[in-house]
Amino acid sequence: MVDAPGAVNDNDAAQDFANRLCIEDGMTVQELGWSDDCDPSIPEAVEDRIGEALLDEDTDELCDVILLWWHDDDGDLVDGLVDALRNLDSEGCIWLLTPGAGKEGTVPPGEISESAQLAGLVQTKSDRFGGFQGSCLVARGNKR
Repeated sequence: MVDAPGAVNDNDAAQDFANRLCIEDGMTVQELGWSDDCDPSIPEAVEDRIGEALLDEDTDELCDVILLWWHDDDGDLVDGLVDALRNLDSEGCIWLLTPGAGKEGTVPPGEISESAQLAGLVQTKSDRFGGFQGSCLVARGNKR
């Protein structure tokens, strides 16, 4: 079956998530903070791209990318970011995924920026992934 011109199929949308997250084949990716209200298409797209399951919070491997799901009631964001840094490779990034504006659990952009700075990180870009806002955070000096 051929898609109608301009139609977006689910596989294309999922692969678009992986592209926008800058995920490449062979990367090591960890997922932290998953809960039932998170969007499963995001980690599924990443797993499809890297060809293996995402690592969980029990891993001690260094990771190229960490997907950190966060809601405003999850506690102190600075602590969450510092904990996530434990397994992050020096050239890696944390994608902080928070509910989009107007949704329950939204984290204000100012809080993300301030928490990132306090954790020794800077935000390099942001993007919308379905109902979630993504903020790419890297260590100061990392040009990723």
